[in-house]
Amino acid sequence: MLLVLCVDLDDDLGRKTGFSTPVIGREPVEEAAVALATADPEDSDVNVIFQGLHVYDDLDERDESVEVAVVTGNDEGDVNANREVGDEVDTVLASLSTAEDVTVLVVTDGAQDESVIPIIRSRVPIDGVRRVVVRQAQNLESMYYTIKQVLDDPETRGTVLIPLGILLLIYPLALIGSALEMPGFVLGTTSALLGLYLISRGLGLGDRLDTAVERARRSLYAGRTTLLAYVVAAALFVLGGVSGMNTLDAIEASTAGEVSVPVMLAALVFGSIQWLAAAGVTTSLGQITDEYIAGTLEWRYLNAPFYVVSIAIVLYAVSAFFLDLVDVSYLATALTAGTLLGIASTLAFAVLESRYTEDTDPDADSEGPHQIDNA
Repeated sequence: MLLVLCVDLDDDLGRKTGFSTPVIGREPVEEAAVALATADPEDSDVNVIFQGLHVYDDLDERDESVEVAVVTGNDEGDVNANREVGDEVDTVLASLSTAEDVTVLVVTDGAQDESVIPIIRSRVPIDGVRRVVVRQAQNLESMYYTIKQVLDDPETRGTVLIPLGILLLIYPLALIGSALEMPGFVLGTTSALLGLYLISRGLGLGDRLDTAVERARRSLYAGRTTLLAYVVAAALFVLGGVSGMNTLDAIEASTAGEVSVPVMLAALVFGSIQWLAAAGVTTSLGQITDEYIAGTLEWRYLNAPFYVVSIAIVLYAVSAFFLDLVDVSYLATALTAGTLLGIASTLAFAVLESRYTEDTDPDADSEGPHQIDNA
């Protein structure tokens, strides 16, 4: 039996259509091809699947024993994707009910998908590889289409746009001497802006920013306190930074000679740790509130504010010790207090979780996570 195996290494089929893979059989494969073509007509994997169907029909008309299937990987990288393809090939081979020896004809859309050929060959003999190339793209009839595909494809834009953007950012450095002259200023500014644009597109910063804005909008309309907590925490972080810099300036002004790096770091921490601790407590309380409202709060989540306070106590004492504001006994007491606070909170909430679960549901599975009922 010949197995016509269509390979979609980055799982465009699953991500864009929701089809469960592998897809085995002519009718299911045709349904998958139509679904992918409907979801994204420009995807090259559409041509791969239809090519597989064409080969299947051609061989079936000759009364040859043939089957067609689609296997996919994932978008996590070549190694993980290849392993996923190997697992799906095993599933396809196990589903074939035939006493004949099975060989494979691999159908792909390029060299990247063909990287799985050794994985497939380790499981079943390969009769051939059919690479599908769209004639329009092959003849470069539309340069705009090609550029647009590079800008939109997350797989290629990172490897193409980021290096090009870095080169364009390096170019203005050669014009520093003539930066104030009009030609150098125009060329340097244009190159720098274009380089920043290409790097942002290569990293997908625009899509990530849109996603972050959409999440913030949903959180705002959903009445989630986490958004407000993050805004307050950001303000506290800024205040902490300002306070740390003020402390550093005061230490430098009161110290004769050059201040060492450890002392500088201690001054920054000593001046800002209270504000940073307040920011950490604020965000943890906001998250706890949202989890409680959603009915998914677990007892262990309540440890977060205590952990933040414990860490703040330790850092405050250590930084004060480096600044010669406290002695060794104070440092030892603070370190002990911070450690005991963290341990005590962990034990307390673990005991409450255990007892609360036993009192409310004696038959509950003690191995699963326990949530606080807000009803």
